Amino acid sequence: MPELPELDPVIHGKLRLAVLSLLTGVEEADFTWLRDKTGSTDGNLGAQMLKLEEAGYVAMEKRFAGRKPQTVYRMTPAGREALAAYVAALKSLLAGAL
Repeated sequence: MPELPELDPVIHGKLRLAVLSLLTGVEEADFTWLRDKTGSTDGNLGAQMLKLEEAGYVAMEKRFAGRKPQTVYRMTPAGREALAAYVAALKSLLAGAL
């Protein structure tokens, strides 16, 4: 039996995969936009973003838009590489089924 490819457990979570997929298409995104696009709650999205940040896959910046605080995320080069490797492993895993 061939060895199965490893799927990065940090990326494999449904919400984390959705967030990384969204971030690939933009330079940066604020927390509210990501929450609205994913349909997540503030608490769940915050926890998942922390996991991605701790893994080095996203970078977070806090700033102000006028007087309103804003949290902005962007994908890091390591995050782009990890997502590309995840997609390649997934394709390899599904190759026989597709």
